Amino acid sequence: MLTFPHFVPHFDRANWTLPFVLEHQAVHRAQRPFLSWTDEGPALSFAQVNTTVNQLAHGLANFGVHRGERICILLPNCLEFIFTWFALNKLGAVEVAISDAYKGSFLAHPLQLAQSKTLVTTRTLAQRLVDIEDQIPTERIILVDEPGCDPNVAVPAFRRISLHRFAGIFSEDTANPPAVLTPQDPAAVLLTSGTTGPSKGVVMPHSQFYFFAEEDVQLMRLTEDDVYMTGFPLFHGNAQFLTVYPCLIAGAHCVVYPRFSASDWSGRARRSGATVTNLLGATLAFICAQKPSDNDRAHRIRCIYAAPLATDLAGPFSERFGVREFVDGFGQTEISNVFMTPPGAARPPGASGVLVDQWFEIKLVDPETGDEVAPGQAGELLVRHKHPGIISTEYLGMPDKTIESRRDLWFHTGDALKRDEQGWYYFVDRVKDALRRRGENISSFEVEAVLRSHPDVSDCAVIGVAADQEAGEDEVMAYIVPRVGSIPNFSDLAAWCDARMPAFMIPRYFDTLSELPRTPTEKVRKKELRERGLGPQTWDRTRHGVAGAGKTGADPARAA
Repeated sequence: MLTFPHFVPHFDRANWTLPFVLEHQAVHRAQRPFLSWTDEGPALSFAQVNTTVNQLAHGLANFGVHRGERICILLPNCLEFIFTWFALNKLGAVEVAISDAYKGSFLAHPLQLAQSKTLVTTRTLAQRLVDIEDQIPTERIILVDEPGCDPNVAVPAFRRISLHRFAGIFSEDTANPPAVLTPQDPAAVLLTSGTTGPSKGVVMPHSQFYFFAEEDVQLMRLTEDDVYMTGFPLFHGNAQFLTVYPCLIAGAHCVVYPRFSASDWSGRARRSGATVTNLLGATLAFICAQKPSDNDRAHRIRCIYAAPLATDLAGPFSERFGVREFVDGFGQTEISNVFMTPPGAARPPGASGVLVDQWFEIKLVDPETGDEVAPGQAGELLVRHKHPGIISTEYLGMPDKTIESRRDLWFHTGDALKRDEQGWYYFVDRVKDALRRRGENISSFEVEAVLRSHPDVSDCAVIGVAADQEAGEDEVMAYIVPRVGSIPNFSDLAAWCDARMPAFMIPRYFDTLSELPRTPTEKVRKKELRERGLGPQTWDRTRHGVAGAGKTGADPARAA
């Protein structure tokens, strides 16, 4: 049975903390390039980044930030995001990364969940908190100056929240903070989809954050000679522990862009000197859809982590851009990567990878009975780690969800996969009701809550239907049960959603039902709705060009 080759991590397990790794590299690779903001100007070295982070960490400590405190980061991609993340970890504080597309109740929820008194954001994004000030525990906001922003321009008016400038927080102290930190301490809370409730906050210890990044180093065969480029949002794990942190571990150079750009993908690859990069879902299709250029092959990229790889596009992509190696991995924020592509292996079409059996054991089971399924049959993926500290510890403030996900001493992923006789694993579907659109996890529960608040909607159910592009991703579809005497206008419903949720969550398709199909225990039979799918009466928001159609919001595929 094929499995991923065993490997020795770059650092001893006792030192699996971000501050240790950064401080080590600041000594042993002091002048080597580490971070670049876009491909213009000189890169910051490991020593320069460590010095800047130390000054910010001391300033935050003087500001009152302490070990174990959760601090929310609501920022677009910028170096200040990375400096804040690193500085908080230096103090033993915990970063809580929030999507910069969130607004209204979607924004209030993670702030309430984290019970964070301090938020780091921009002046523009801070405006979104004015209307929810009474719903959140935030007491002070640290404002990062946006490019070209006049610091004298009026700031949001809050009744009780105090405002502070990010640039004014820095201390002159450049020494490494003396905080005592262990790999078991929490490093971050990253949000994932809810399926029967609001989004959950995954508490990741330093050891897991390091391990997940180490897996990427091994998957990409990353060395200090590599350049890793990303335009995916830093509030996502893909940019954090599958790009920036792997570069830190391997001593590689990371080039960060404001957002993903399909039109300038090959241009960025050429200008940055990138040797490796990641693509999510339909982003590969977006790149292929661009007008060919004589410079499409004028780059150094040797390997792409494509999650997942659209098999019908792999050949055309390689032919056009000259990239021959694609790798993949399968995991979750909660459990790290359980399957990965072995180096040099001929991956079957659609395969996610083989088991990382050095660190995990798994089984595929019938979600109803718990019995293991035979090879070739789909079953829910259950995971158990062989070494401590490589999966998350809990869902923040949700002990019931924590226990539910870890019943029978296995982590229940809610994802259905199948295995072939050689040991390759294939993602099949979601057992849960979560959807995934353009790299973004979407909670059907949260979309349904917004729809139900519309005065013409009595009930609703949200499902995923196949997207236009192959890559195992979804478009959002909403089935609406109208209130008695009401006839919902789908254009109005789409606009209602547009005002209350991130653009990537807005349903593309709408249809009506007199009632939803339900089980004897009153659960909606979403399997039946998925089988029904699109019909002749289904309304397509994109085709009608209504309420955000064509917008990408906080999608990692935010094409420029």
